[in-house]
Amino acid sequence: MAFELPKLDYAYDALEPHIDARTMEIHHTKHHAAYTTNLNNGISGTEFEGKTIGQILANISKASAAVRNNGGGYYNHNLFWKVMGPNGGGAPTGDLLDALNKYFGSFDKFKEAFSNAAATRFGSGWAWLVKSGNELKVTSTPNQDNPLMDIAEVKGTPILGIDVWEHAYYLKYQNRRPDYIAAFWNVINWDEVARRLKE
Repeated sequence: MAFELPKLDYAYDALEPHIDARTMEIHHTKHHAAYTTNLNNGISGTEFEGKTIGQILANISKASAAVRNNGGGYYNHNLFWKVMGPNGGGAPTGDLLDALNKYFGSFDKFKEAFSNAAATRFGSGWAWLVKSGNELKVTSTPNQDNPLMDIAEVKGTPILGIDVWEHAYYLKYQNRRPDYIAAFWNVINWDEVARRLKE
């Protein structure tokens, strides 16, 4: 049961002008595709073969560096494409908004915390909104690590993530990571984030 590169729910140009089509195409067909292939190669013939991505990440401390990097890259991008969409942006509503207000004080304070986690992650990595126990927390991870991994500082289930590797934004934004982070708020699919919170 090999892992497969998922199809996107929207066209590569659907997130324009916030995220450009060429970046989306390269990010999906080259970067995500390579993580998928390298994950399959990395687990072949090991104890991780036949396991779900969740099972692999939960025991990542026992895995090779290749499985850690590519397993994380595979999972992280699967989530990333889903939490964005062409009719995204605005603010969440309902239970999700209530939870953000409860744990961060307001949506704006959450936005500030999440943007800051993304902007201050040194080098390559991700910023996350996670459900950790009964709480919501903002955290960030280096490289392709994520909060599902047994080695994560803050463990939890990611419900929103932003990729701050340069390949996610460099064609359009060059070294202006804060501009890319600001643009990301215009493409968030809050319905998907809310669905992940419910689950």
